[in-house]
Amino acid sequence: MLQLLHSNSIESKQEDGTVSDLTLVGSQGRVGFRGLCENKFLLGVSLFSTLGGFLCGYALGVLPGVLAIESFGAKFPEIYTNAMLKGWFVSTFILAAWFGANVSGPVCDKIGRKVSIIYDAVIFILGSSLQACATSPAHLFAGRAVAGLAVGSLTHVVPIYLAEISCARIRGSLVSLQQLAITFGIVVSYGIVYGTSQIGGTRCAPGIPHTATLPFNPDTDVPPGGCTGQTQASWRVPLAFQILPALCLAIGMLFMPYSPRWLAERGREVEVLDTLRRLRRKPAQDCSVRTEFLEIMAEVRFAREVMKAAYPDAGPVMRIINKYLVLMSSWPKSKRLVVGSLIVTFQQNMGATTLIYILPTIFSQLGLNPNTTSLLATGAYGIVNMLATLLAIVLVDRVGRRPVLISGAAGCSICLAIIGSIVTIYGKDWPAHVVAAHIAIVFVYLYDAILSYSWTPMGWVITSEIFPLHLRSSGMSITASGMWSSYFTAGLFTPAMLNPHAGGMGYWLPVTFSLAALLSAISFIPETKGRTLEEMDPVFHDNATDSQQELKRSISRELGLPDRAFLNVL
Repeated sequence: MLQLLHSNSIESKQEDGTVSDLTLVGSQGRVGFRGLCENKFLLGVSLFSTLGGFLCGYALGVLPGVLAIESFGAKFPEIYTNAMLKGWFVSTFILAAWFGANVSGPVCDKIGRKVSIIYDAVIFILGSSLQACATSPAHLFAGRAVAGLAVGSLTHVVPIYLAEISCARIRGSLVSLQQLAITFGIVVSYGIVYGTSQIGGTRCAPGIPHTATLPFNPDTDVPPGGCTGQTQASWRVPLAFQILPALCLAIGMLFMPYSPRWLAERGREVEVLDTLRRLRRKPAQDCSVRTEFLEIMAEVRFAREVMKAAYPDAGPVMRIINKYLVLMSSWPKSKRLVVGSLIVTFQQNMGATTLIYILPTIFSQLGLNPNTTSLLATGAYGIVNMLATLLAIVLVDRVGRRPVLISGAAGCSICLAIIGSIVTIYGKDWPAHVVAAHIAIVFVYLYDAILSYSWTPMGWVITSEIFPLHLRSSGMSITASGMWSSYFTAGLFTPAMLNPHAGGMGYWLPVTFSLAALLSAISFIPETKGRTLEEMDPVFHDNATDSQQELKRSISRELGLPDRAFLNVL
């Protein structure tokens, strides 16, 4: 296949001065959201694969609602009444997701992006089944851990898959669909739990008044025969519902294309070209398809030669370890890891967890009933989150990653400073300061919109595109697991920081993180807009040695790839 394409390719400048058709190939078509709509096949594949993101959002959003259902408390009073056990029940999923993201790195390289997604969906079905059919706390914990393992792996592999099937001019918008799917999953989980919580009524035993200070006490408020009103279907149905999208994902991915870049790493050259042809909806001999194919093959061959020269006697296990070592072998490669880690750390520590705690407090103190409070503090917040993500899809490939990050960090800093000031001054007595409460609520939702179009989706976009192909899965596994560890620590420490004795740290620490994010976006995080995945080396000043440069030129000449198109291959 390479020989065939080589015979149809010519040097970038011939003897008569004519420039090669490959040299003239540029980024063809519309940019960003409009470009997405041009290629319906690629858009369909991307939307379907983001069911993995939907599962993540749904699994995260469904649990708080389920834990508040009285029939769930009647079935599992140990979890319902024990705050520590409830906390560990929630944390089990997050810690398992952290582990799944780490393990997924070498697994994804071995079996491929597509097959990894299928296996993850099957594992998620198993975990969801254990939860939905649980008869003991052990079943719930086991199911939550298994589902978390799958979700952690999905948050690693789905962004990689999206980035590798995309082209440079629409990659940011395409990968941002991952975050849109997550927010949609959260919103759907809120709606389903709200609806199913009415099955049999909202009370476990309507004829028995609540006898304790708690809204519901399973030790005193449940009749001997169990709940007479609200049924177990009120919490089993939402836990079982997530099996349906996971099943669709597992079956549907069988018919989706492989990542062409993973196929190239496995030496399946004929399939690479055929897959690119399908994804780009162009014939195999189209100049843009030929150039992309040759650039991918050049990167694979160059990386293979460099790794073989550096680690000639490495066995299978050492080859996995060496990929992580290479990521730390030089500053240009380490910088990619630092950039990715910073983005996911800022993403989780810029105040989102704090404001999720603040909103219900404000609404309840203003005299709203619990149902209205839940609807505004979770449902409306999630809808704003989802709608704002659409703005990221429109902007990221048109204005670039850095402007989105800079404007987002600046906006979050301002909103958090205003919210923190209002809460510090008036937060002890909201009913006496209704106007201040309303202003705080407006800025909470404004903050939600700003974060949702900037740092949240960029956490997937940038981390999935900055690593070279042979290190992408390893690098992304580190950043994805870093996202889950940041999510865990933010949830762990936020309640303590919101304690009145903490001196307002819960409000002002996120302001500090937002300002640090602003400085990082201005001075440290590079722009990757419009670059192919094979063109990231110059972005990070990752220059090869003289011998490696000569190897690049040799591979370039052998493939018939113009030097200009191959300057950036690693």
